[in-house]
Amino acid sequence: MSIIEARGLSKSFMQAVKEPGLAGAVKHLFIPKHIEKIAVQPLNLSVEAGETVAYVGPNGAGKSTTIKMLTGILMPSAGSISVNGINPYKKRMENAAQIGAVFGQRTQLWWDIPIVESFSLLKDIYQIPEPVYKANLDQFTELLGMNEFIHLSARKLSLGQRMRADLAAALLHNPPILYLDEPTIGLDVSVKQKIREFIKKINQEQQTTVMLTTHDLGDIEDLCKRLIIIDHGSIIYDGSLSEVKSRFARNRVIFFQVGVPMPELYNLLSQTPGMKLDRQNEQEFSVSFDRYEYTASEVVSRVMKHGEVIDFRMEDANIEQVIKAVYDGNLDLNQKGE
Repeated sequence: MSIIEARGLSKSFMQAVKEPGLAGAVKHLFIPKHIEKIAVQPLNLSVEAGETVAYVGPNGAGKSTTIKMLTGILMPSAGSISVNGINPYKKRMENAAQIGAVFGQRTQLWWDIPIVESFSLLKDIYQIPEPVYKANLDQFTELLGMNEFIHLSARKLSLGQRMRADLAAALLHNPPILYLDEPTIGLDVSVKQKIREFIKKINQEQQTTVMLTTHDLGDIEDLCKRLIIIDHGSIIYDGSLSEVKSRFARNRVIFFQVGVPMPELYNLLSQTPGMKLDRQNEQEFSVSFDRYEYTASEVVSRVMKHGEVIDFRMEDANIEQVIKAVYDGNLDLNQKGE
């Protein structure tokens, strides 16, 4: 059964249009002019309990607006939403009790009191039983490495420390749904990995449903099995991450190290349609090719016929290249697979 269900969901805003300068401001005061800005087109969305979903798109595509409607912060202009059986914008208190949310640019921690005191206040707000609170706090402190800063106030924390504390705060009450809006923005590699491992553990052990918006493609590949791409307020792809890579990541690259230079081979590969040669030096080079035109074994065989291959490795195109192609308008996700 779907834990998140949206049908015909849309959101539009009225934006003021003013001419520049004082004259423009006075004119707008007496003859106001507005235009309608459509942030989210009518869309249908269904998320099953326990899923990890990446909800991605270029800036201004409607990602955060959708999340804000699902959390009850914004009221939709049209359509219906059900989050674990609750209409989020009509029953905001009940909805808040069953969700956790982390917004990368904002914090739910109290700025001037120690983090542990913020957690204690959240315990009272969510009416978390003492045994559950203590067990969660101990587990989160260990997994997120919060011992070193849990007694500091939020204003004294680094960005990475604050994000870890915000993530713990969002999950103290064991919500079945977790919304993450750019949770690793601006973080260093080690903190990102710690947060990703924590999210995966919570998803696996508690079957927490995770909906993630991010521009960090590492988050997507590490955390999510399902990918939803939104552009200009409409969903243009909804499927598995492995499927979109299989269907659209056509290019493969094989890196070779050979025993001696092979000038004849280099000339041959340079003139072969569907292949591209990139030489690092006389004995190291790479061959990129369309996997729908050639197999990896065909490429390796061609090279081995011309001399000794000491080592080789292969790389597939990653999801970042696919999504970049979508953003640039160079890829139609509605096309049939090969």
